[in-house]
Amino acid sequence: MSPLAHQYPKPPAQAEVYVSVLGPDLAIEFFLTFGGAELPMSGKPRTGSRLVTLVGLEKARAMADQSHLMQTRVPLVKRWIAGCLRARGQSVAEIARTLRVTDVSVRKYLAPVQRDDGDRERFQ
Repeated sequence: MSPLAHQYPKPPAQAEVYVSVLGPDLAIEFFLTFGGAELPMSGKPRTGSRLVTLVGLEKARAMADQSHLMQTRVPLVKRWIAGCLRARGQSVAEIARTLRVTDVSVRKYLAPVQRDDGDRERFQ
């Protein structure tokens, strides 16, 4: 787990299962790779598949075990990713390039949406 993980905003509900299985750093990479597309989860993931290459065989199996809690289409969760990348110290411009959005969108994403326990911001 990243030393900055405690500074990341709480993930939105549709991302929580992915973050709990993969951890926040790998979940970010997963969302950037697969977000917006359907991703069928096999109980027997194939070595060499794009999913296994990214997350590893054990985590792919763990994801398959939790697939009943996941949406058919992988969520984009750009607001949450923007908050995480900002917590890593990335600039608005870097985040915009990573997410393929404008700097104006990133600034909107980074505006606090609601407080979670008064401690972390929740991005929707």
